[in-house]
Amino acid sequence: MTKDLTEGKPLALIINFSVSVLLGLLFQQFYNIVDTAIVGRALGPDALAAVGCTGSVCFLLLGFCNGVAGGFTLPIAQKFGAKNFPLMRTYVWNAAFLCAAFSVVFTVGTAILCRPILVLMKTPEPILDNAVSYLRIIFFGIPFLFLYNFIANLMRSLGDSKTPLYFLVASSILNIVLDLFFIRVCSMGVAGAALATVISQALPGFVSLVFLMKKFSILKMSREEKVIAEKHCLELCRFGIPMGLQYSITAIGSVILQSSVNGLGPSTVAAIAAGMKIHMLFASVFDSFGLTMATYGGQNTGAAKYERLAHGVRDCMLISAAYSLVAFTVVFFFGKNFVYIFLEEPSEKILREAYIFLLANFGFYITLAAVNIYRFMIQGMGFSAFSMFSGLAEMLARTVMGIFAVPLFGIYGAVFGSPAAWVLADCFLIPAFHHCLKKLKSAQRI
Repeated sequence: MTKDLTEGKPLALIINFSVSVLLGLLFQQFYNIVDTAIVGRALGPDALAAVGCTGSVCFLLLGFCNGVAGGFTLPIAQKFGAKNFPLMRTYVWNAAFLCAAFSVVFTVGTAILCRPILVLMKTPEPILDNAVSYLRIIFFGIPFLFLYNFIANLMRSLGDSKTPLYFLVASSILNIVLDLFFIRVCSMGVAGAALATVISQALPGFVSLVFLMKKFSILKMSREEKVIAEKHCLELCRFGIPMGLQYSITAIGSVILQSSVNGLGPSTVAAIAAGMKIHMLFASVFDSFGLTMATYGGQNTGAAKYERLAHGVRDCMLISAAYSLVAFTVVFFFGKNFVYIFLEEPSEKILREAYIFLLANFGFYITLAAVNIYRFMIQGMGFSAFSMFSGLAEMLARTVMGIFAVPLFGIYGAVFGSPAAWVLADCFLIPAFHHCLKKLKSAQRI
């Protein structure tokens, strides 16, 4: 069930590994789109705006959870690459303990803060109650989110990108069925959409745990390996917390930007919500390359094959450049058509603003590709703090755009918030990667 990424041509390995990751992410985004489409078509533009305005908050808090769970598996990938399997299993045991502890703390804290956060973000009154209801249920599902993401990332860290795909497909199908049932049959509104999301993470999470225990013989632990050690927990947190903070710090800028967008009215919020869903679908390619680079970088760093790191980054960037051009061409000609997925009769204002959002973001896709490829590679190499600093750059850019550009230029200021963040992050990440690579090579010579 495992795959060694330290041997063979990097390009072939990267493509083979990332295809399974991409298919999983596409299914994940597919059910996100269907989820949003069901909400928008069944409940109207205000419900769509209520769900859409929670996106940055979810990214802020759930992004931290996802980042921590993913970061915990990077030392595991390094130990796998180094063929130190007993220590690898001990890290798995400690990481599982930490995930359980983090999930309890975050579930309690986030459930209490839902309404204050949304009020602080100036969420329009007509959509506030629905937004609070949706967000609170999502946050109660944090333990299942930790379980689901930790197991999926653990499988990928051992080189298996296909099994997480199967569970993502099952999760996507289950989410769509439950969306239709809770919203159409039970008339639960946006709360039904949130409940469907939580259940569709919980069930595959438990099933994947059983599968992991039965099929991954390399993870069968002796009693001596089942030890909670402070030094191992600290090492895991050294990877996981900066990776989680990177997501959260990045999201702080998104929250500030979203707060400014909320002031432009429900129609603009709905337009950007629709555009964001399409963007996230197309950007799944870059997410898959990022996750691939984390595993590829971790295994090859553990094996001390540093010359393969730059090779992998170069190959990923070449593929991303070609894809970026294709994606922009598709949106240029068909961008407005995508909005009809979410609303039966969108206003001309929603159509126009969603199209502007798509053109602005897709036009800078190569910079987004670089953010994912370089950031995750740096994390896999063991320099998680550097990726956290890139999150600070993104936060700064989105904050400036939200505070100054949106009030001055309206929708035109809002749509360039993320592109500005990607460019500024790249200005840090690209030199940081070469610095980290040089540092690894210098340590090897000593």
